[in-house]
Amino acid sequence: MSELHTIRDHIRWGTSLFSQARLFYGHGTVNALDEAAYLVLHALHLPPDFPDSYLDTRLTDTERQAVVSLLKKRVETRQPAPYLTNEAWFMGMPFYVDERVLIPRSPIAELIEQGFEPWTDPDGVARILDLCTGSGCIAIACAAAFPDAEVDASELSQEALAVAEINVERHQMEEQIRLVQGDLFANLERERYDIIVSNPPYVDAEDMEGLPNEYLHEPELALAAGFDGLDIVRRMLAEGSEHLNPGGIMVVEVGNSQPALELAYPEVEFTWLEFERGGHGVFLLTAEQLEEHQALFQSRL
Repeated sequence: MSELHTIRDHIRWGTSLFSQARLFYGHGTVNALDEAAYLVLHALHLPPDFPDSYLDTRLTDTERQAVVSLLKKRVETRQPAPYLTNEAWFMGMPFYVDERVLIPRSPIAELIEQGFEPWTDPDGVARILDLCTGSGCIAIACAAAFPDAEVDASELSQEALAVAEINVERHQMEEQIRLVQGDLFANLERERYDIIVSNPPYVDAEDMEGLPNEYLHEPELALAAGFDGLDIVRRMLAEGSEHLNPGGIMVVEVGNSQPALELAYPEVEFTWLEFERGGHGVFLLTAEQLEEHQALFQSRL
């Protein structure tokens, strides 16, 4: 590696290395160049918005070793970059992540930025529930967007909740966010909310079989949801009306399981949300719709 001298050299070399190794992206970057740049800058303790004018600065021997080691580790382990750096970004906010939690990447961030308008009045939102909170990123983003609201974050995995606790403390939101260990609505008693939001497990059996190596590092509990990917969502629909205030909304990401959901409930008019920055398979139902179809949802568990 003696031929590599500058930051630019190492980014170029990393890009070639990643391309040759046919890595899979999708955990914060979408191509080899962006991934290499992200990891090189991280290894050098430089910010992602590091000015281009400094790319031709030379590295010390110690810095060079750190950069090359991290780039090689990405290829050898096939770990997603955020697990190597223990950091992911969601709604412009940094989050600690490791292999106990799914890496944040939901398009729901765009909805939170918009205050879930026009489907709700942000000034009238007092209570929010994040189901399957994982790293806590959605709950924390909601707390930031709705500083006067109380936010509950429910999660089955104790290991994931430990990561969520790290992030809640990191963003100093202990007074606003309550972490609850439980299976969906379990341990929430008769609590009701203005917004229920979730990025639950929704990967069906066929897609689980074909996941790239990078995704196999993520917890299966956060991905797999039965034959058609709807095991968790069916239960959310059946119980949701009991936990929403009048005028409230439920927003849930189901990704590639959207066709299966529409096939399972042809009687229900799901609102499928669109995103300027990409993403699909996120539906919205009102409290009134959930109540109207409650018997249907419960009959198809």
